[in-house]
Amino acid sequence: MEERLQKVMAELGVASRRKCEELILQGRVKVNGQTVTELGTKVDKQNAVIHVDDIQITNKTDKVYILLNKPIGYITSVQDQFDRPTVLDLVSEIGVRVYPVGRLDYDTEGLLILTNDGDLTYKITHPRHNVTKTYTARVSGHVSEDAIEIFKKGIFIEDYKTAPAKLEIIKYLDNGTIVNITIHEGKNRQVRKMCDAIGHKVVALKRMSIGSLMLNDLKTGQWRYLNNDEIEYLYSIGGQ
Repeated sequence: MEERLQKVMAELGVASRRKCEELILQGRVKVNGQTVTELGTKVDKQNAVIHVDDIQITNKTDKVYILLNKPIGYITSVQDQFDRPTVLDLVSEIGVRVYPVGRLDYDTEGLLILTNDGDLTYKITHPRHNVTKTYTARVSGHVSEDAIEIFKKGIFIEDYKTAPAKLEIIKYLDNGTIVNITIHEGKNRQVRKMCDAIGHKVVALKRMSIGSLMLNDLKTGQWRYLNNDEIEYLYSIGGQ
């Protein structure tokens, strides 16, 4: 996500935007080691290293963005009163403190984003941005086609009605069904409660994607850094 250099400088507290323009024109600003004197210059707000009079003004703590395939048996809290393993244990070698974006239950596996970028966390998790999340579930019993319409209209669970959701029947098993479920919310154990409401208990649950960001061939317990295109995409689905 690129923005005009003077706007970024002002947001970082250097001076007013007009004063920042003067600093640029005076040749006192460097971006990634290069002196910049053009006011139309745009920079990557998240990754650019900016100096004014040879003093770095950007945050010296690099932003880190990680995609993890969370295993069952790990919690997404930073700490646990029962001393259970947390997802932070899986990425401890990076040397930077990161935080889960949203949550996955202890008994749910799959795609989880971790970052130290608070702005991105807010954008993705805020309900008004309607970021889609798709899960593959194995449920008890044979799910009927009627369930597709029930999910589409929203389901009353506990004290609220869910937003419209998508259910796709993938495969029937001897005593169960494999389904894909796409939701826009992230309430506590929502997918499990929705399946309970139609009489099909979740036996296994895995989050496969957030928006178009997918696990692909990442193995359970493994993680990787997001690339710049993926980071920009996450900002775009969270709104500007």
